[in-house]
Amino acid sequence: MATKRDYYEILGVSKNASDAEIKSAYRKLARKHHPDVDKSSDAGEKFKEIGEAYQVLADSQKKGAYDQFGHAAFDKSSGFGGPFGSAQGAPFGAGSGGWQTYNWSSSGGNPNVQFDFGGFEDPFELFSQIFGGGSPFGQSFKRRPTYQLNLSFDEAIHGVTKEVEVEQRTTQGQLHRKRMKIKVPAGVDNGTKIRFGDLDIVFNVSRSPKFLREGPDIFSEIMVTIPQLVLGDVFEVETVQGKVKVKVPPGTQPGSLVKLKGKGAPRLGGGHGDHYVRVNLDVPKNPSKQEKQLYEELKNLSSHKKGWF
Repeated sequence: MATKRDYYEILGVSKNASDAEIKSAYRKLARKHHPDVDKSSDAGEKFKEIGEAYQVLADSQKKGAYDQFGHAAFDKSSGFGGPFGSAQGAPFGAGSGGWQTYNWSSSGGNPNVQFDFGGFEDPFELFSQIFGGGSPFGQSFKRRPTYQLNLSFDEAIHGVTKEVEVEQRTTQGQLHRKRMKIKVPAGVDNGTKIRFGDLDIVFNVSRSPKFLREGPDIFSEIMVTIPQLVLGDVFEVETVQGKVKVKVPPGTQPGSLVKLKGKGAPRLGGGHGDHYVRVNLDVPKNPSKQEKQLYEELKNLSSHKKGWF
């Protein structure tokens, strides 16, 4: 993974730069590297990088966190123990909908360049805010309409092609309806935004009755008996990629998580997340007479210990 560049270096300002100097530097660089102007192959990545740097340095709280902890302050997956990189996720990262994803295509058609915002704001939306929704270089930059598209949990995980009807305004200012097909890539999440031609599509993904999803990671649970916890056992578990065998080792504690590496949701940038199985204890509510006798024997055998687990 490439090392992230220093935010001050990206904008070409010093650590003592004023708010006005930071904004001026952003405006200059954003105009220069906007993909409608800069036709180089890495223009989109530069434009995103400039926007990310500005969002941090223009906010006093974020800037303070960056000065103290560096990029780890905003890295949700770094395992950093500071106030902005805890297990709960950085407060400046993405919301419950997961990481935002962005596709850009300058001439419509299928999007062919994909970026992960890493929880930061869409760089084009930021550009529009700073320049007041106008274009500093003619008519090439236009604010694109945003549409909501509902998906089932399985459609979001595996990808799907949807036919949608959208309203578009003609050059004469008249509205007309247009039907188009949207190829949704596998792995989109609730709140994911994709730019498709001259449209922004935001996905609303329904919940699953079987799985809990956190970004590319999937969580489910199994119920096991006391003997299975003590002695260990093998269980068949359903994942978004199909059924797999899971070995619960002897002595596993109730509430433990068993990790199935690479069995989670697809990542939009490639690869898969992980699947975590929570092992819950199934305590019998109405044990039989024979079961009660066996539990009494176990209780007597364990009377000199603090507990069974």
